[in-house]
Amino acid sequence: MTYVVVENCIKCKYMDCVEVCPVDCFYEGENMLVIHPDECIDCGVCEPECPAEAIKPDTEPNLDSWLKINADYAKSWPNITTKHEPPADGKEFDGKPGKFEAYFSPKPGEGD
Repeated sequence: MTYVVVENCIKCKYMDCVEVCPVDCFYEGENMLVIHPDECIDCGVCEPECPAEAIKPDTEPNLDSWLKINADYAKSWPNITTKHEPPADGKEFDGKPGKFEAYFSPKPGEGD
């Protein structure tokens, strides 16, 4: 099992999860984070830290596409180990449907 970052992270990117991760398995894209599934130790400490509730265990149904997105982008985006400021308009996007199609960016973030 691993944890997976899902759609609601897009344009919210709060990064509270990064601060608590004991193995630094988060990777930063331009407008979301992903978890490297081979590095995640399934501890679950990140899940309750996400204000957007955008982290789910991969045992939940219908997460196959998100597991693939996390695995693929963790290979090319920079590792992030410290929390940065979230987007100023992040709260406006929290819970907004259709964020992947409208806002997802394959561009890497700044990392650490």
